[in-house]
Amino acid sequence: MKQNKIKSFLEWFKSSARIKRWIFLILIGIALACYGFTKVLVAEEMSFQELGKIIGAFVIGFVFVVVGIIFIQKRNLEIIIEANDQDSAKGKKAKVNIKSLIFNRKVYDEGPKIVVIGGGQGLNTVIEGLRKYTNNITAIVTMSDYGNVPTASRKALDTLPLEDIKSSIIAMSDKEDLMGQLMNLNFQNKKLKGLNFGDIYLTAMNELYGNISEAIQKSTEVLNINGRVLPVTLDEIMICAELTDGTVVEKKDKIPEVVSEKVEVIHRIFINPSNCKPAPGVIEAIENAEAIIIGPGSLYTNVIPNLLVKKVAKAIKESKAVKMYISNIMTEFGQTDNYTLAEHIKAIQEHVGKGVFDYCLVDTGEVVPEYVRRYNKEGSELVEANIVEAASLGVKMIQKDMSCIKNDKIRHNSAMIASTIIELICNELKFKDQQNGTEFLLLNSILKEENKGIKKNQKAEKQHKDIVKKATQNVKNKNHNRKSKFSEKYKERVESIQSAEAKIKENRAIAKEIERLEKDKQKKENKVNKKSSEPKKDSKETNKSVKEKAVNKPKQKNTKNAKETKNTQ
Repeated sequence: MKQNKIKSFLEWFKSSARIKRWIFLILIGIALACYGFTKVLVAEEMSFQELGKIIGAFVIGFVFVVVGIIFIQKRNLEIIIEANDQDSAKGKKAKVNIKSLIFNRKVYDEGPKIVVIGGGQGLNTVIEGLRKYTNNITAIVTMSDYGNVPTASRKALDTLPLEDIKSSIIAMSDKEDLMGQLMNLNFQNKKLKGLNFGDIYLTAMNELYGNISEAIQKSTEVLNINGRVLPVTLDEIMICAELTDGTVVEKKDKIPEVVSEKVEVIHRIFINPSNCKPAPGVIEAIENAEAIIIGPGSLYTNVIPNLLVKKVAKAIKESKAVKMYISNIMTEFGQTDNYTLAEHIKAIQEHVGKGVFDYCLVDTGEVVPEYVRRYNKEGSELVEANIVEAASLGVKMIQKDMSCIKNDKIRHNSAMIASTIIELICNELKFKDQQNGTEFLLLNSILKEENKGIKKNQKAEKQHKDIVKKATQNVKNKNHNRKSKFSEKYKERVESIQSAEAKIKENRAIAKEIERLEKDKQKKENKVNKKSSEPKKDSKETNKSVKEKAVNKPKQKNTKNAKETKNTQ
């Protein structure tokens, strides 16, 4: 035991460690600093020249010590990376430096294993944020197009519904825009017209491997995607809804329509067949995960159906990972009308029981009312964050300002969601006393950099919200001033007839006002920049002009006094 400790200690002094030079530099620094210090104590009197030498020796020694400590710490981090690098483990010398701690892809490959469950835009938003921290992301998505009218491309190729699969592949790509254009490309060539590239590619991979699950996994490798996408099941399932009056809707896209027609609400959601098996790799991914994220997304068609697949909910409950549900910001027409935060959580617990998540991330930030009103027209509204009632369901609430406006739509802030998840994982590592490990160092370093960017974006978002509010208020004030007695008398009738047209005009006016305010803001900024860049006037010229003004003023007063005396005479 003692021999092993001595060997491990002596390894730090090998030439390959490159640490001896910095230890030697620190020793020289200590010697110089001590020399200067003792000279001051011993000497009874000294000349300025001797004092300068002593101060110089002390300063140089102190600098040597600081530089030596910094470079030893830097080299320690490099050794950690080399020790965890796969190439160095195989006997190859890994050429790394301190930047590798953040930018080495192999370190990212050893990042936290995170499983994201859901579908649609909400799932993609979470993936976009998390891919900055780790490559070990597994997206488990519903084959949710069953029961819908298939596209022309799907009919021609006779493929499975792969829209959510394609969108998750796009979200995981480093070049998201280019990948999106490629996967969503509809050919214009006469022989291929109506066919989609993503459908053709995944169909070809399926024929090559004979299994859609393996085909999707290999596709991510070929396309150099940072993560995995897994269908929750390979069985053809129907997502069905039973309403409170007993009506059963067997087509997913018909659920909102039937709910609104019958003025009923969803009693439960179920999949048919109910005993479908999870796809290969799904349960293993959940069991090995360090964090499991559920949502955001359509509660009854993207979130709950994944949990209803056999063994999935059970595996999540038994997992020791950080388990979080991300609440929706807006309700969904025909699915969660008037639902509060607590009712969203209750709906999940009623279908699969408690224990599928320990935390709930809820938005408590301010959303611009003008954007909310646009959603109100489509039958959606803000989800009421009744925190106390939701917490009573056995879930820990995390409140964040996680809403943002993207392409004139209310969206989740992917960076804020990802940083919250990573903070929880870091806290778990601290609890396990693993804060000196590579994973913690990596996550913590990236988290600090990302939080700086989040603060800047929040500031810009706040400024944009203020501009929208001001523009809306300005337009409303103008419209209020134009009201006549006729409009006051027949107010209700006029509003009922012209509400749609008035709203369109108001939106256009607000857009123009926003543009005007943005231009004014830009002009002010340009003026400030211009003034700061202008050279200052020569002090002699300014003094001269001041003197001239001072001389001219008394002359004017004297002439005025002379005129007054003349008149009195």
